[in-house]
Amino acid sequence: MNIMFVLIPVALFMAALGLGAFFWSLRAGQYEDLDGAAHRILITDDEDTPV
Repeated sequence: MNIMFVLIPVALFMAALGLGAFFWSLRAGQYEDLDGAAHRILITDDEDTPV
């Protein structure tokens, strides 16, 4: 039972850390252009094709 006094605060701290990282990524604009990467993979450049 004493281990619960350690595990619960550690779990809450890790959850808060993950939530903080998620909100930081939102504020940094990581989710602004969700379709751009999906469309960019379909575009081929003629310079990149091997001869």
